Amino acid sequence: MKMVVCGCCAASWRRCVVMSLRLLFLLPAGLPVRSQGESQSDNKQMDNITIRQGETLFLSCSQGDFVTHTAWLNRSSILYAGEDKWSVDPRVNLVTLNQDEFTIKIEDVDLTDEGQYICAVQTSSRPRTTSVHIIVQVPPKIVNLSKDLVVNEGSNVTLMCLANGKPEPAITWRMLSPSDDSLSSDSEVLEIPFISRYRAGVYECTASNDIAVDTQTVELTVNYPPSVSDGRDVGVTLGQRGVLQCEADAVPEADFEWYRDDRRIFNGFDGIEIEDSGALSKLTFYNVSEADYGNYTCVAINKLGSANTSIILYVETASVLQMTSSDLKQTAFENDLLEGPGAVQDGNSGTSTVFTPTCLLLIVLLQLFLKF
Repeated sequence: MKMVVCGCCAASWRRCVVMSLRLLFLLPAGLPVRSQGESQSDNKQMDNITIRQGETLFLSCSQGDFVTHTAWLNRSSILYAGEDKWSVDPRVNLVTLNQDEFTIKIEDVDLTDEGQYICAVQTSSRPRTTSVHIIVQVPPKIVNLSKDLVVNEGSNVTLMCLANGKPEPAITWRMLSPSDDSLSSDSEVLEIPFISRYRAGVYECTASNDIAVDTQTVELTVNYPPSVSDGRDVGVTLGQRGVLQCEADAVPEADFEWYRDDRRIFNGFDGIEIEDSGALSKLTFYNVSEADYGNYTCVAINKLGSANTSIILYVETASVLQMTSSDLKQTAFENDLLEGPGAVQDGNSGTSTVFTPTCLLLIVLLQLFLKF
């Protein structure tokens, strides 16, 4: 690329710079151009400069001896002509201007600052230009991401993630929570056909290039009808406290209903309390009566369906055979006491005879009573 110095340069440097700028972008590179007096310009191409968006760019060229005029040019505009600022951009400022160096800076570099910059120097003998190409790198930024979704089980789901950046960022999808490496994608779109409840969770989109990484997440909720765990029958002694439990898995959470035969039971009905806590419902009897024994049905309901299970409240009977080993040891010890000094010996047989069988019976009955 050649720099042409017009014949009027000695009288009007600024006009000459403008005209030279126009010629710089009209004449093909490498074409020898001669100024008045047949002097040929010297041109130097510097290596490209790569800078990240938001950083400060310093542009410098050497002056040398016998420099009369200098200018920094950006494409079709003059940034500085000597000490005179021609650019209206407040980010552009002069740093150094002396016989050896001509340096300007551009703060908070943006993508629009990318392109070719030229330092034009006029010496007493010939013009000289130094050009450099600025490449602006932009960190990735996700600009369009699917919103959090609520879908029904069996639906087809599409998640979208778009990002800007330079170099162009690579996009990846993965299931973040719960972690599942089998569900991922290396494109802007993640397709999940016939989604199941086990695919619900948090999905992460990552946009990355040579500069940085940007990540954002999408929460995916999958609705499905209730499923109820098998009911566990409960045995309760008459007059004691009994609790029936019903557990359901559903999204959204299920509402519970309790029935005795075909009659619905409400909270506070005949001293019965119903307590729902998330996926669990409890039916509590504080004083079980004969009328309470029987079959109960728990129904779990949400907007997608319902499920039920049956639970039997039955009588739990007590007998001597249900005594614990500790109870039996205690009874044996008490029998030994009965055969102590108070026992009467049969002189004919030599065996001891207990004259208080009624006492033994009373002791056993007392133990059973204390157990309950």
